[in-house]
Amino acid sequence: MSVTVPRSDLADTVVERLVASYSAAADPERAAQMKAYMKDVAPFLGLTSPERRDLARAVLAGTPRPDEADCAALALRCWELPEREYAYFAVDYLRRHVKRCSSGFLPVARHLVTTHSWWDTVDLLAAHVVGGLVAADPELRSVMDEWIEDDNLWVARTALLHQLRHKTATDTDRLFAYCVRQSGHPDFFIRKAIGWCLREYAKTDPDAVRAFVEAERGRLAPLSVREALKNL
Repeated sequence: MSVTVPRSDLADTVVERLVASYSAAADPERAAQMKAYMKDVAPFLGLTSPERRDLARAVLAGTPRPDEADCAALALRCWELPEREYAYFAVDYLRRHVKRCSSGFLPVARHLVTTHSWWDTVDLLAAHVVGGLVAADPELRSVMDEWIEDDNLWVARTALLHQLRHKTATDTDRLFAYCVRQSGHPDFFIRKAIGWCLREYAKTDPDAVRAFVEAERGRLAPLSVREALKNL
């Protein structure tokens, strides 16, 4: 599904400030190191996390609370900029304002997950944005049922990780079913995600996770089992 960038005066203002602020603080030497560390997924400006967040606070000072269109416009426009720090800014912004967004924001979230995909943006979008949308509208669980079947591994990883912060509100049957569904996946990122979501839920119900892993040990990859049981 294609998405279009909505009109947003707020996004226009913020992105203009952001580009001026971030580009002025760029460090080319550090940028090259960051790009190499992140497997060349994108170019970087070379901003450290503390620098980036300090600059972001200044950029956002005095701006109003966004509505859903503002969130979509800002995120999509940041995603169009080449340097990765702009995507990080967008993810932080969406985490802060996800409650301003309805279930209609999910196609935008999917676009972000599937564009310039790597764990650094996908995992935060899964746990904090997609997870927040599903928590607010349980009818979106049926969409997660589709995502777990998706051929795009980042979409499937998002489905696995979207309940990371749900704790006692976790839909346990879905969590375990998703793990079983992808248990034979050959990719590291899916196998790691299976173990991660189980390990996180084990903080809420360790007995359930222990029993599930024992029952499905023959299907789960050794990596998934190790991750799931790491703290048990």
